[in-house]
Amino acid sequence: MVVNTPEKVTGAENIIWDLSVFYTGVDDPAIQRDMDTVNAEVDQFAAQYKGRIAELDAEEMMDAIKALESIYDHSGRIGNFAHLMFSTDTADPRNGALVQKITEYGAQINQKILFFDLEWNNTDDAKAQALLNDPTLTEYRHMLEAERRYKPFQLSEIEEQLLVEKSVTGRSAWTRFFTQLTSAMRVEFDGEKLPMTPVLGKLHEPDREIRRKAAESITTALGDKSMELGYIFNVLAADKASDDKRRGYPSWISSRNLSNKAPDAVVDALVQSVTSNYDIVARHYNLKRILLGLDELTDYDRYAPLPISEGDTFYQWNEAQDIVQKAFDAFSPRVAEISARFFNENWIHAPVLPNKRGGAFCAFTVPSAHPFVFVNYEGKARDVMTLAHELGHGVHAYLAGEAHGLFGMNTPLTTAEMASTFGEMLVFKDLMGKEPDAAARLSMLMHKIEDTFATVFRQISMNRFEDAFHTARRTEGELTPDRIGQIWMQTQQAMFGESVNLGEGYTKWWSYIPHFLHTPGYVYAYAFGELLVLALFNTYQERGAAFVPQFVDVLAAGDSDWPEQILAKVGVDLTDLNFWNQGLEAVRVLVEQEEQLAREVYPEKF
Repeated sequence: MVVNTPEKVTGAENIIWDLSVFYTGVDDPAIQRDMDTVNAEVDQFAAQYKGRIAELDAEEMMDAIKALESIYDHSGRIGNFAHLMFSTDTADPRNGALVQKITEYGAQINQKILFFDLEWNNTDDAKAQALLNDPTLTEYRHMLEAERRYKPFQLSEIEEQLLVEKSVTGRSAWTRFFTQLTSAMRVEFDGEKLPMTPVLGKLHEPDREIRRKAAESITTALGDKSMELGYIFNVLAADKASDDKRRGYPSWISSRNLSNKAPDAVVDALVQSVTSNYDIVARHYNLKRILLGLDELTDYDRYAPLPISEGDTFYQWNEAQDIVQKAFDAFSPRVAEISARFFNENWIHAPVLPNKRGGAFCAFTVPSAHPFVFVNYEGKARDVMTLAHELGHGVHAYLAGEAHGLFGMNTPLTTAEMASTFGEMLVFKDLMGKEPDAAARLSMLMHKIEDTFATVFRQISMNRFEDAFHTARRTEGELTPDRIGQIWMQTQQAMFGESVNLGEGYTKWWSYIPHFLHTPGYVYAYAFGELLVLALFNTYQERGAAFVPQFVDVLAAGDSDWPEQILAKVGVDLTDLNFWNQGLEAVRVLVEQEEQLAREVYPEKF
């Protein structure tokens, strides 16, 4: 028997996004027509500008950028449609075939058009600076200025073209295979074969035996695919090492920091601040062990709810929508107005379905369309928070796209989590403020702390895993799944100290995490964003209504300037390497509040 739906009806079963802003389906003939049109636009662009970028005056450069922006918007419509369709059913061969077709097509387009960035970066510094200073190009100054940071690492045009071409059968192919493999994976649980998402959800169940069996089932499923998953990790790590070496990046993380517009010193300070505060994690889990009445807390106990009614609260989809909208509206009617469009105009895909990707995301898409939100909604409190998180991304994308178009819409990963995490905080504070029962507030607070841990401490521990994994792959050669598991356990146990015992089966749990493959080095951006938002939220609580328009302006700024310049508008100094301690102190305060509330609710346990 195969079960692919949640155990309870959530009301989200028919919350399906409407992708008709792009196409009617994977067989829509307009897809091929648009591909042909874009291809002709690219050929025309190359004929007009190739070999001339360094000679263009400001007006000509503006015309070229406008033409390029139009090309990227048109091609982005095609690519986003293909990947959004694929995400909801990775097993449909038509979806896979379209993704592959668009991947190959995109590589051909990129090969023809990459001359623009190469020639711009090769432009004489004095000429380039004169163009950057010309008021005609003010709208695109940052885009042009930021592109030149890649100048030391770019290759010749033919080398760049070859790398793009080989990515189709290299990185892109392997990451797609990973997605299909993990999405099709079925976990044996109580005689049923379930997708991984609902079984992972069982780790939040109050019954310890259910949690234990869920963890063992996931471990078994991952173990059955350890050869395939281990090989994918090895191949993609080797591929990255090869690219980094050819480009001259000094370390495995250098390209990610450059993409994130985050100086190495800032990232190093973030990692150091978080790892030196791992005691906060142990402090929480030692408290949780006491409250659960356990002699030892294991890996499958980490998300166990407290034995009180709040832990069993079930939220219908319309309730989740109401909670999020009211919290957003209390902060900013403009934010609530935008998020309402996601519900009212079918910009969300919510149900748990066979072969649907796990997790959640927001696709920014392109300014000529609009963002889309993807979740797997099961009615739990964490699903409400996830909805708020992804809608925060959606509001961010909408505001930035509206204000700055395609080249100013997609923020660096480090600031991409601002609106999403802020949205979560708004919902959490609203729910906490309305809850009269102290025990329920304690449970909510514990959930929030664990969500924060997952975003800050766990992501940095995973960054430490990536750092050790890539270093080992480059120095030791191909790594066995057991060796990767050893690295995983060392870096994860360091976060918990002695407060949680990670069992032997947990050695395999690195193998299903997509971020390691899709976007190497990405995970520290979550911690960056969470600590940034904790500091920003404290500022909001201090300033009140005066903070709101400033924050909305920061979101609307998108990628139109360097992050430190944008955030200076709300009083954040990202160049202060002690900045991260402000956010970490806010986390420590939450744990102190948790301890105090626990003593009030359960005095007999202390």
